[in-house]
Amino acid sequence: MQSNDSEILKENTVPEGEGTAERECCNEQPGNKQPGNEQPEEKSEDTLKKELEEISSRLAQAEDKYLRLMAEYDNFRKRSQKEKADIYPEAIARAVEAFLPVIDNFERALGAGTSDEKYKSGVDMIYHQLLDALTKLEVKAIDRVGEVFDPNLENAVSRIQDDSLGENVVAEVYQKGYIRGGRVIRHAMVVVANCN
Repeated sequence: MQSNDSEILKENTVPEGEGTAERECCNEQPGNKQPGNEQPEEKSEDTLKKELEEISSRLAQAEDKYLRLMAEYDNFRKRSQKEKADIYPEAIARAVEAFLPVIDNFERALGAGTSDEKYKSGVDMIYHQLLDALTKLEVKAIDRVGEVFDPNLENAVSRIQDDSLGENVVAEVYQKGYIRGGRVIRHAMVVVANCN
């Protein structure tokens, strides 16, 4: 009988290491926490309100920062456009101003007598090319003979008495002035008649 009991025991004995999963499952209780099965803890209504207020505050700050940045960028863009718009006329005026003595010399050369008609024709052609270039740049000569003297456009270098002209009238131009838009590149040098 003892041999039968030992055989029965052997049959019902589980080898070591086997069945541990079954034992662990059986040991689980409904309240026991297992890794990966954690339930989020419920937050109170006050805690949720505080979190919502904090998030709303951060969002408002970020939106304010964004709006300020956009305003600064818009101001920068407008300022850059204005600077570019101001630089272009200034650059043209300086370039034209550098060429004005050359134009003056061509005018003197055309005024001088010469027997070589081909030479005179060549000088005249170059002079007119320069004037065409100025026209393309919207630069105009200030030539106001017979008009009332304007100190914004002309410099009076001398004065004369002439009964055929009115008071403070430009009688003669010594050196042409040039203007582009409303900007005077060079004032004209003029003789003013009947100046007080």
